[in-house]
Amino acid sequence: MEIIIKNQGTETLVELVGRLDTLASQEITPQMTGLQDKADGVIILDCKKLEYISSSGLRLFLTLRKAAAVKGGKVIVRSISPEIRNVFMMTGFLNLFQVED
Repeated sequence: MEIIIKNQGTETLVELVGRLDTLASQEITPQMTGLQDKADGVIILDCKKLEYISSSGLRLFLTLRKAAAVKGGKVIVRSISPEIRNVFMMTGFLNLFQVED
């Protein structure tokens, strides 16, 4: 699992590459927690290269969304595959996040 963070003014682009399973979630937790400092702006989670997401990965997304809600920011999930869109639909995450193609 690879995470690439790019700051673009008031927006932060986060590219997720690979499988976001339980082990990968533990590995990237420090980086995702660090993003909470930027939760007052717009955080874009680019999932075009994300192959899989587990419940642990979903929890990271949700934690970031909660931090953004408290700070008046926004989290956008972009370019999810049909498989991950299905997971979002089944878990209710499609209603929690702004999802863009």
